[in-house]
Amino acid sequence: MADLNTDVRYIKGIGEAKAKSLGKLGIATLGDLINWFPRRYEDRREIKPISQLIPGEPACVSAMIASEPKLSHIRKGMDLVKVRAVDDTGALDVTFFNQSWLKNQLRVGETYTFYGRAEGSLLRKSMASPIVEPEGRREHTGRIVPIYPLTAGISQLLLSRAIRQGLDSCADILPDCLPDGVRQAHQLCRVNYAYENIHFPEAPEALDIAQRRLAFEELFFFAIGLKLLRSRRETVSVEPFQPVDMAPFYNALPFTLTDAQRRCVEEAIADMQSGKPMNRLCQGDVGSGKTMVAAASVYFCVKNGRQAALMAPTELLAEQHYRGLAPLLERLNIRCALLTGSTPAKTKRSVTAQLATGEIDFAIGTHALISGGVAYADLGLVVTDEQHRFGVAQRTALAEKGEHPHTLVMSATPIPRTLALILYGDLDVSVIDQLPPGRKPIETYAVTSAYHPRLYAFIRKQVEAGRQVYIVCPMVSENDELPDERKAVTEYAQKLQTEIFPDLKVAFVHGKMRAKEKDAVMSAFAAGKADILVSTTVIEVGVDVPNANLMVVENAERFGLSQLHQLRGRVGRGQHQSYCVLVSDNKNDETRQRLKAMTKTADGFKIAEEDLRLRGPGDFFGLRQHGLPGLRVADLGCDTRLLAEAQSAADGLLAEDPALTHHPATAERVQKLFQQSENSLN
Repeated sequence: MADLNTDVRYIKGIGEAKAKSLGKLGIATLGDLINWFPRRYEDRREIKPISQLIPGEPACVSAMIASEPKLSHIRKGMDLVKVRAVDDTGALDVTFFNQSWLKNQLRVGETYTFYGRAEGSLLRKSMASPIVEPEGRREHTGRIVPIYPLTAGISQLLLSRAIRQGLDSCADILPDCLPDGVRQAHQLCRVNYAYENIHFPEAPEALDIAQRRLAFEELFFFAIGLKLLRSRRETVSVEPFQPVDMAPFYNALPFTLTDAQRRCVEEAIADMQSGKPMNRLCQGDVGSGKTMVAAASVYFCVKNGRQAALMAPTELLAEQHYRGLAPLLERLNIRCALLTGSTPAKTKRSVTAQLATGEIDFAIGTHALISGGVAYADLGLVVTDEQHRFGVAQRTALAEKGEHPHTLVMSATPIPRTLALILYGDLDVSVIDQLPPGRKPIETYAVTSAYHPRLYAFIRKQVEAGRQVYIVCPMVSENDELPDERKAVTEYAQKLQTEIFPDLKVAFVHGKMRAKEKDAVMSAFAAGKADILVSTTVIEVGVDVPNANLMVVENAERFGLSQLHQLRGRVGRGQHQSYCVLVSDNKNDETRQRLKAMTKTADGFKIAEEDLRLRGPGDFFGLRQHGLPGLRVADLGCDTRLLAEAQSAADGLLAEDPALTHHPATAERVQKLFQQSENSLN
């Protein structure tokens, strides 16, 4: 008898190789399999006659094979099967690429259903490599079809059939973690109906009911988890920090802090004097000066006789913080050290020993700060940079190096305040909503690929003037497989180097590189050893290169507005006028609105609001922004009313039963969420 923990190889047709491929998607058990939800749906219920096919639009058509399929070998690795299909209204020329077996499967006189994008003219219709199945089978056509994220070796059909078997085996034993009272009060369907119709919806209405139930469930447990996190810290008391004269710190700065920065510093200092552990999110636009808020907080902590630590997501960013902060703080008699994975063993031993004895006041580093061998004499403040790159578990691991230290987390991803209060429910929120005076606005343009010749000339002009250029290309996905960023970046960089800019130095970086390789490329670019850096969004959080003044984003429609804003923030850091060029041929009205918004405003919070309005939070957040599993069904931007309902239900349940003693299934689910959070460290 199968259960949710049964190995996925239990499924017919899933052998060792397929199981390994599924493992790349995180699917190891039947429970994982049926929780692999579609990312979108295609309504293929309507069967159109050939005469009504519109070139450029996808459609289903049922037609009879009217000619013997012809197989042609075009070249090595390229076979074509061509066939003509007809119905009462016309003829359709169908071509299949590298599917030679279809020559013997498609039989003259039999009717098949084809789904694909119509091509050709109004008088002569065609389809290239459509999905095809015998009329009436209804696996790929004649219904609402789920489209799943895939990986190499796994097809939509294989995954759909596997999920069908998994549901048939487990439908009767799916645990319903929502208390009956909550489910009934909010008119939610039962769990087995939800799973059946999220994967195999009979109608749009059934899909809506399933999505509402599963979205509510995610938001409900999200709300409970964050409320429990907050309640845990509210029960802890710590010795309050004493007032400190901050004038020496402010006088040591070569500039004056903005009013917004001063306000955030005061909020942090008030927290540290409150007798409760500070848990504060400081969010501000790129270049708004969050690091100085952190530096002031470190100064206040160390002058209270305690140690501080700052954790950054990459070695390069940690080194950048060290170069920026150590000279300032050491002038104020604060002893600083850098600790990363690349720190030489001898230096690492020395730094670790001095942290343990209290000889070092402030450690800056990466995950090396939370490794097993690192201990602190008296850790009083933990700062994490780029909050959305860390989960609660990482913050907690560093905090556990001290006795309830204060925590300050920083994020350059602007989030509307109301949403931030929900997402970071275990944190108080400070916002830096001012930029330092004198920063030149980045000129932003949205153009089509027809502008490439002019754009390449502009790139050359900037390089000849001594500047450097970023070019970001998206991870390209084919056939719904997980995108291959390595291929996208290396091929484009090679084209630029060999065909467009043979006399310039073109470097590239992508997420599949090892951390040391990425850091080496970025360091070389920062040192001026390359003119152009081709990258995926791996540079979204990266080293400052004041000499880089042009950001080009190819296929800009593939990115969220907030992500585009982050990328734009990579330039505009020096004295030169900076530019951002967004390239897109997409004619969709929503896409045009989004890109137009980028050209009209540089205010990250306005852009975040617009991103939410147009498409929900999408690319705002890293997958582990809160240490709880990412939302797979709920959309925080579009489901705000459902979120309010879920929060209200969570509050009500915890008010009645704070320890969830009378709701064991709910308690077990919450416990699993926290375990997954802790496991994200490994």
